[in-house]
Amino acid sequence: MSAQDTHGSASAEVAARVERRWATIAVIIIVVMAGLAAFAGIHRATMPQPRVETIDPSRIHLSGEFVESNLGSVLEASGAVTVRAIGQQYSFTPACILVPADTPITLRATSADVVHGILIQGTNVNTMLVPGYISEQLMRFTRTGDYLMPCQEFCSFGHEGMWGKVKVIDKTEFANRAKGGGRLSCVGQ
Repeated sequence: MSAQDTHGSASAEVAARVERRWATIAVIIIVVMAGLAAFAGIHRATMPQPRVETIDPSRIHLSGEFVESNLGSVLEASGAVTVRAIGQQYSFTPACILVPADTPITLRATSADVVHGILIQGTNVNTMLVPGYISEQLMRFTRTGDYLMPCQEFCSFGHEGMWGKVKVIDKTEFANRAKGGGRLSCVGQ
């Protein structure tokens, strides 16, 4: 066996060892990423909705749950709050949603025209509004204040101006405002 054969054999062993190390590192990275994705999905409960509700987007303003007089926040008998909203080019109705702090809130929303998205900044509330479907998102705010709510799905020219607001107020103040009945919003405040 010549010195050249011995050198070539040693080089092949080094190359094989380096390739095994890089393959091991790549497998570890893939396993860690899959674990992180699974943890985030389970821990944050970011699962698809358990049921699908449909609605005729051409009739949402005329009758049913999303008529204009039924939009906004309402205090339910259980103490929870239900918010109904519509996304349409280039606004949310109501443009300002009023909710209490430290209360379970159910957001029920839909789109009248194209796909929109509701993203409440500073929270984990993020849902798509698809024409013909009702999106339901559970949420709870621990502190009072104003939260911006931009449309996070490109919906056409004018999308950049599609902003709403969520105003979180004290639970007692919300209950006092809700005594009069009807739907609450902070539009014009």
